Formats: sequence, C-alpha cells, structure tokens
Amino acid sequence: MLIDIKSMNTDELTKLVTDSGFPKFRASQIRDWLCKGVSDFDEMRNLPAEIREKLKTSCYISVANIEKKLVSRYDKTVKYLFSFNDGECVESVLMDYHHGKSICISTQVGCKMGCTFCATGQSGFSRNLTASEMLAQIESAQRDCGQRISNVVLMGMGEPLDNFDNVMRFLQLVGDEKGPGIGARHITLSTCGIVPKIDELARYRLQINLAVSLHAPNDEIRRRTMPVAKAYPMDELLRSCRDYFNSTGRRVTFEYALISGVNDSAGCARELGQKLKNMNCHVNLIPVNSVEGTGFSKSDSQRQQSFADILEGCGVTATVRRTLGSDIDASCGQLRRKHLEKGGK
Repeated sequence: MLIDIKSMNTDELTKLVTDSGFPKFRASQIRDWLCKGVSDFDEMRNLPAEIREKLKTSCYISVANIEKKLVSRYDKTVKYLFSFNDGECVESVLMDYHHGKSICISTQVGCKMGCTFCATGQSGFSRNLTASEMLAQIESAQRDCGQRISNVVLMGMGEPLDNFDNVMRFLQLVGDEKGPGIGARHITLSTCGIVPKIDELARYRLQINLAVSLHAPNDEIRRRTMPVAKAYPMDELLRSCRDYFNSTGRRVTFEYALISGVNDSAGCARELGQKLKNMNCHVNLIPVNSVEGTGFSKSDSQRQQSFADILEGCGVTATVRRTLGSDIDASCGQLRRKHLEKGGK
C-alpha cells in the first residue's frame, strides 16, 4: 500500500524520512517540492537519486488532471472535471470576484446525503477524497489560470463533515505558506447540517466560515428535500449553529435555495425570519439550479427580492446570490454525471 505523502504533515514526513535512514533536513526539501505542486518524485532535483527511488517505491503524489474544462462566456467562471490517480472524477468551479480568485472544491466523489434538488447525489457515492486530493484541485486550477487563488469554498461534490478527518487535515495543510497559504478566514465550509460534526468542528475554534444549507423554514418542508433533516431537526441544528458562533465568534451563513412553489412563499419568509431574528447570521438566497430529473424550478426575480425584503424586515440580513456560470451548469455534479453516462469512471 503506497503512502499518500502529500497528505502528511511536517512531523509525519520527518518521521518517514528518518525511519528510512535519511537525514532529517530532507523532509523539509520534500515538503518544499510538494508545496510547489510537483507530480513526480524525479522533479525533486535536489534530492539524491537514492531517496527519489525510495519514495517512488513507497509513496505516491496525488494529482488532479483536467479531464474537461468549460469557460462561461458571460462571466469567465471556469468549471473543471478533474481526475485523480485512480481515475475517479470530481468537479471544481473557479470564480472571479473583486477580492480575487475563489475556488469551490469537492470533498467526496459523489455524495450520500440525497438532497433532492442536487445533481451530485443522483450519481451515487464512490469514496472520500484525501486531503491531498483537495489540495490538488486548488493547485491544478491555479496552474491553469496562472493566478493565485485566495479563497476556498468546500461546497462542491460531497458533504465535508461526512469526510471529517480528511477535511481537518486539508484545513491544516492548505494554510502552509510555502504552498497555497490560504488563511482560515478565507475558507468557507458548507454542510447540509450534520449536527454532531458541527459541534465537533466548533471545539477546534477555527476561524473558517461555516455555511449551513437550510433551504426551508421548518422541518416539514426541509424533510421533503433533505433526508438529513429526519435525523437532525431544525431546532437542534440552529442550537448547534448558535454554539458554533459562541465558540468561534464567526457569523454563520445559511444557504437557502429558492424553489418555486416549495419554499419561496411570503409565509415561508416570515417563518424563517422569526426563527433566525435573534441569531448572528446571514441568509444567502440562491435561485435553485435547474437539474434534469428534479422537476424543480427557480423562483422569479421579484419573488427572490420579496423574500429577502421580508427577512430584512425581521432583522435578518439577506442577499440574493448572483448566478455565475449559468451557461456551463456551474453547480457541481452535472458534468461528472454526463461523464459517467459516456462510460467514464
């Protein structure tokens, strides 16, 4: 079984090197090369051939190869289909904002959560991604665009908190100044609401931003679209979010996909406003993506703004998220699904 060397922290890498009988300082050299995004041990030119040969027989370097790339003609949003060492594929989306380049990465191949409006779950679940495979998505996109990526969103394929240990390792490695050097306040983790894992994350007191997919004002509507709501009622979820804010001081964002005729009525807006009015939070209203087979359609622009106005009237800050990459199906899951239908892994 080859060792995933890129997912190792400095202490683990040092132990690997010294246990193999090589000087401790070689670990720092290897780390430098890994942070530069090399994909082959032969690229580590300042290592003796003996060490490179040892690494080749005992370790591997995760890569994210670009299988397909779509560029929006409207806003230059880029959607990637990446393949890993074993041939599995995931999607990532690179976006341009006034504050710089932001990438939405995947944390799993597929997803187990089964949200009815999401394309990812329709293709099933294959496996978790390693920390190095999450890093590789950033590095590959960065090489392709030729610019530094300054913000990361864990909101692509998969549920980050269902892959907790690998995600925590990624959060440790992505801040390495020799590598991506992306600080915690520039990272957003999105979850469908796995309460015990939100509570566990809060205990680390990280300064990352937490985004919770709410998508309904009550349990009855939420259970219709999100199976996770059957395990964790909304009152329990909101308690967990309050605790997260109290532990970290970081305001929670609630993602709310507006689905015409399902959760976008004025009554839904008032009910949601009453539930959230005393929380330190922000509501991100998202016109639901058109995904083949769901039967859902997005609310019209007037209904979107009216929903936001009602929340504001309840004292809850809300914005309607602008749609990026609408011509390339920028929401994750759809590109991989088409790839699978054509016989890809």
